[in-house]
Amino acid sequence: MTDLEARATMKAALFDLDGTLIDSERRSLAMWAMLLDRHGVGHDEVVLRGFMGRRGRDVLAERAHLFPGRRIDDLISEVMSFNDHPGLPAVVPVPGAADLVRRVSAYGSSIAVVTSASLDWAEERLAETGIRELVLTVVSAQDVVVGKPDPEGFLLAARRLSVDPAHCVAFEDSIAGIAAAKAAGMRCVGIATTHAGTELTAADLVVADLTGVEWPPSTDQ
Repeated sequence: MTDLEARATMKAALFDLDGTLIDSERRSLAMWAMLLDRHGVGHDEVVLRGFMGRRGRDVLAERAHLFPGRRIDDLISEVMSFNDHPGLPAVVPVPGAADLVRRVSAYGSSIAVVTSASLDWAEERLAETGIRELVLTVVSAQDVVVGKPDPEGFLLAARRLSVDPAHCVAFEDSIAGIAAAKAAGMRCVGIATTHAGTELTAADLVVADLTGVEWPPSTDQ
């Protein structure tokens, strides 16, 4: 199949949220650092980056031994309580994100958001970015049994859109997210906002941000 033929089969765009549509990962990692500090858990960049692109509860479950006697739900509530802490990095749109979503919609393709964050967070951020009305469905952390890198969220979004996963393009900034999209049988565009482009080679196409990205995208590298 030629690249032109492949592009003609792309019927839906599935966007991650944090790090893909909005630049929020520095804020998120700062909040996780605050939680670890409060509980006396040592951490470095590698430890913090383990939270990127994944549901917090999944990462905490893997690290439950670091929080003896603590319930995961309580830890999640605790980290969310830091959201209004002064000095946290601001949340801003990723360059080109809103424009791309609008162009995908104008083209007539379906749009979904597949995020490891909560539904409330997703709804508020999409509204702030001015694109909520263009998103047909949001798959959030509460909608799946297993989070990224498992493909469940992407497959659920494809079902809600009534689009074959093979005809979907996922936009992701994290290694876990790219793995989930590829496991779902989708093409994937990696956005190097939170990882170096060399870390995202499992994606079909890697871009610095969403400025100037075509729809349908050319993944012929």
